[in-house]
Amino acid sequence: SKLRELGVQIDIRLASESMDYSVYDLLHFFNIIRPADILRHTARTSLPYVVSTIFVDYSEYEQKARKGLAGWIFKRFSPDSIEYAKTIARRLLNGQRIGSRYFLFHGQRSAIQAIIRRSALLLPNSTHEYDRLLEKYGVPHKYRVIPNGIDRNKFQALPQQAERDPALILCVARIEGRKNQLNLIRALANTAYQLVIIGKVATNQQSYFKQCMRSGAPNISFIPFMSQDDLLSYYRRAKIHVLASWFETTGLSSLEAAAMGCNIVVSRKGDTEEYFRDQAFYCDPESPQSILEAVELAAGQPASEALAKMVRAEYNWEIAATKTLAAYQEVLAAK
Repeated sequence: SKLRELGVQIDIRLASESMDYSVYDLLHFFNIIRPADILRHTARTSLPYVVSTIFVDYSEYEQKARKGLAGWIFKRFSPDSIEYAKTIARRLLNGQRIGSRYFLFHGQRSAIQAIIRRSALLLPNSTHEYDRLLEKYGVPHKYRVIPNGIDRNKFQALPQQAERDPALILCVARIEGRKNQLNLIRALANTAYQLVIIGKVATNQQSYFKQCMRSGAPNISFIPFMSQDDLLSYYRRAKIHVLASWFETTGLSSLEAAAMGCNIVVSRKGDTEEYFRDQAFYCDPESPQSILEAVELAAGQPASEALAKMVRAEYNWEIAATKTLAAYQEVLAAK
């Protein structure tokens, strides 16, 4: 909507849809780890395209914390091989079409490298994300950083807000192994803190949720759904927000909580340091003791006004839209 406010005419389509490419000047794809979806279209048109890479890397979680058959597989095969196999499995089990012969015959890694080479611009959410992509696939390419953002009109601390509850700790995230709620629960169970976990259980993570429940304590509570107004109220009351994930490009709930005046605890896994710099409290997601120590440090510090101002000023959807439009204009000027 912010791009439309800047005068850009946009159609949003599913990757599986057919379309008349002649009515467009530019294509914008999302999620480079699903290359077959992108190649299906780039093989049919010579239009320039940009890619919001959203390059996540869950390999450490998969290898260290994933249980059962999936954990055994991830310890023995590369992430690219597994993603290729998952795409083939979706075709066989669900009938999901694979629209790219290139992907079928060359595989995940070569397909991603081809997309990078042919793109007009890459649009990662941070320089660190681009660096990770370059390190893994070895294809240097022109890029422009488009930061993640928040609605700064919605996520703002009240000027005359009530005193925060120093014992109230939030974790707003879908409940799944990658978000690491289990180690957070182990860190804070039976402490003086009140941990409120807000989020739905991922559809294939019921056994993980049961494990979280078994590890709980009277000071741990779960809220599967919360209205936006109630969530804002929690953000304003809580002293700390924790997202001790195994990997985050940023963590939108961390941005929202920071903008609302919470101190934030995050892991260094992913791209979080580029966003939060020295304004966050960092933990090791593998260690409940490290998570507890980071929470205790955050609890002992006043709410960071500098962090709230930085997030609201630098990471909002207006800035993301303006930088995206500049990227489009750069590509079209070079045609």
